[in-house]
Amino acid sequence: MTKLSEATRPTSGGKAAVLAVLLREGAPVPDGFVAVDGGQPSDAVTAHSFREAVALELEQWGSPMVAVRSSAASEDSADASAAGQYESIIGVRGADDVCQAIATCRKSALAARVGDYWTRTGGPSRRASSIAVLVQPVIEADVSGVMFTPQQCGGPTRIEASWGLGLAVVGGRVTPDTYEVTSNGAIHYAVGSKQTRIDLDHERGGVASSLVAPDKQSARALDDATIAALTEVGGRIAAVLDGPQDIEWSVEGGTVWILQARPITAALPASRVPGSSDQAEALYGTPGSHGQVTAAARIVRGPSDFSSVHRGDIVVCPYTDPAWTPLFTIAAGVVTETGSALSHAAIIAREYGIPAVLGVDNAINQIEDGAQITLNGTAGTVTVL
Repeated sequence: MTKLSEATRPTSGGKAAVLAVLLREGAPVPDGFVAVDGGQPSDAVTAHSFREAVALELEQWGSPMVAVRSSAASEDSADASAAGQYESIIGVRGADDVCQAIATCRKSALAARVGDYWTRTGGPSRRASSIAVLVQPVIEADVSGVMFTPQQCGGPTRIEASWGLGLAVVGGRVTPDTYEVTSNGAIHYAVGSKQTRIDLDHERGGVASSLVAPDKQSARALDDATIAALTEVGGRIAAVLDGPQDIEWSVEGGTVWILQARPITAALPASRVPGSSDQAEALYGTPGSHGQVTAAARIVRGPSDFSSVHRGDIVVCPYTDPAWTPLFTIAAGVVTETGSALSHAAIIAREYGIPAVLGVDNAINQIEDGAQITLNGTAGTVTVL
């Protein structure tokens, strides 16, 4: 077991090692500990000792609900993010359940989607059979999201935000608010359709989804002061880590917390600006991954439809989660009804080099299965031919 502030990449993995650097630099990172890479305890004596060490750490925090997240050595690198590929379990309480969650995260290193990902981005030799696991108290966020610091000098900071925990944003379950902060501090924004939120479930453990009140769906999740604070923290993190960063953050009671930071692995398309050049026949969404392709649309409502996808199809779906990653290895492009450019689905599409458009409202009802469509991930358009 290692304190988060002492974590290093060789034993504690990429996620924990970066947060350790930020913690030592005074960034607002929740404290935590790391079950280091080295395999689960196998004999009863070692397993008991491991559980007692976990229990001691939790007691020092007052036994809160915690987030148990993977921290693989190759994860969160400049070459590949592995965004969402390994398991994360949010809302765990008690030493026994935390130990079980640690074991589950470690086993996720052997998941088929993880092997597919590393074969596509880094080769099967980079697939690990054992990984470190990070444990931190859950920040019970009022608002959460993702921030991309400027990718070039003078570029904008991109922020996406929605109510509750950040799982809704990174998992593409909502179309969040989007904010761009220019180098001179000007803020441009578009309010998303934040229809659901995810929060801790204190009665049953884990997390639960709930509907957002109609007035809050159409209200800004972030005020100007919080946007400025996020931008300032993002700039400091990018300076410490020496490059543009993809940052997950939460705000609780007005306090900004940093939950993860990793290098931006692929160029982000510019935000779409509606204008007179818009085509009446096109469907519009958020540009998610560069490129244009014309192919057959394949409507995928869930995992039961995976077998209908053929190599070269464009997947049209409500949203994607990590279990959908194998489809990205054969799809020519991706269209989702919710989600955003900073979600895990968009990040993986950019790393795989396939175009993606996110947040196309009612896409699966506006596009027929098998129809020929042109997907432009740079412009954020889908045209049915």
